[in-house]
Amino acid sequence: MSGVRETGPQDWAVRAAAEIMDRCDRLAGISDMESGIERTYLSPRMADAYELAGGWMREAGLDVHVDPAGNLVGRVEGSRPGLPALVLGSHLDTVPDAGRYDGILGVVTSIHVVSHLIDSSITARLPFAIEVVAFGDEEGARFGATLLGSSGFAGCWNPGWMDLRDRDGVSMRQAFHDFGLDPDRVEDAARTRDQVMGYLELHIEQGPILEQRDRALSSVSSIAAAARYMIEVRGESRHIATPYDLREDALTAAAQMIVAVDSISRVAGTRANVGEIAAEPGGVNVIAGKTVFSLDVRAGTNAQRDAVFDRIWEAFDDICTQRSVTVTKRRIHQADAVRCDDFLRGCIDSGIEGAERKPAFGLISFPGHDGMAVAHALPIAMLYVRCANGISHSPLESVRQDDVAYGADAFARAVVAVADRLGAVGDLAHAATGLSADPLGTSA
Repeated sequence: MSGVRETGPQDWAVRAAAEIMDRCDRLAGISDMESGIERTYLSPRMADAYELAGGWMREAGLDVHVDPAGNLVGRVEGSRPGLPALVLGSHLDTVPDAGRYDGILGVVTSIHVVSHLIDSSITARLPFAIEVVAFGDEEGARFGATLLGSSGFAGCWNPGWMDLRDRDGVSMRQAFHDFGLDPDRVEDAARTRDQVMGYLELHIEQGPILEQRDRALSSVSSIAAAARYMIEVRGESRHIATPYDLREDALTAAAQMIVAVDSISRVAGTRANVGEIAAEPGGVNVIAGKTVFSLDVRAGTNAQRDAVFDRIWEAFDDICTQRSVTVTKRRIHQADAVRCDDFLRGCIDSGIEGAERKPAFGLISFPGHDGMAVAHALPIAMLYVRCANGISHSPLESVRQDDVAYGADAFARAVVAVADRLGAVGDLAHAATGLSADPLGTSA
């Protein structure tokens, strides 16, 4: 399919990159924080962001609506009305004190890509429609549960989420009402394979590998397996005068456990983090009788994740014996590895090679993404864009304008590659070898 030159980045992408950066800045100004960026699911500020981004979608030529799960959706038809859609998207919610590109860059770039394809009359020849989806919640910052918007889209919504409450005591059910949505219709957001055919997401890397390799772009081979726990260590509160051989110090034991997690994860090649810790009773001269900390582990495969936890639990048991404390573990989240679809990833790689004129390569994504939920329903693939120093979830989050141009160009090329390759191999269900064998990549 013609319409995209064989070398790049395209002139349109170079021009679009400046506006993409400006639009990310404008969205950054829509925040619940006075001196930072925070935008959460079903909040008034998210409604403001939808009004702005929805306007950009309409200017580009898309029909726009908010689906029953609270996602912003724009659609343009292909060669004839009613074709299944290739979905381009990411999320517009943020963590507290966030950067301005995590998720947002993918949504804004997708709008520009579709605008370019419409202006070039390419969409009118596509064997599929295109939808741009701005998911309303990926981070889980408001209600604690993650991937809410994409779970509704993929048909794996958990009805129990409606009873969750935010820090102000507002239930999710009430938040749906306040946003103008019916909480009893959220499952109507689920899409079927006769409506949507695949999902492509552009996202900043959130890591340093692209920068280390001096590359602007990569594909994603898989999204890592993950599990999160709250760990509670119990000892006995006593005065600081207690001799060491009589102490049952929950905080010191927890500290030793955290060091063990770091050591085990480094050796295994996984990623682990303890981001929260609290000790009780909290007196400066009182030995802690209780310590609670969070534990998040990411691994390239389910088997690697589970093996690392086996070693961590063994280390915890040894520490408990040494320090006369007990430990309990409560799992609060688990996600299996998701392998990106071979066919769609090949189209992403083709787009990268056309834009950068260099061989494409893939990276494991240790951060989680909306694609983890979407993969329950559709084949997925991802395009990574370099970010400065690998920093994300921080006001220091930064991208280069020339990298954004390469990313937009590669993403447009990937869409065209999907159309070209479908012309040769038939429908996506047969082309998507990853989906037909193992849709969630659980054996990866």
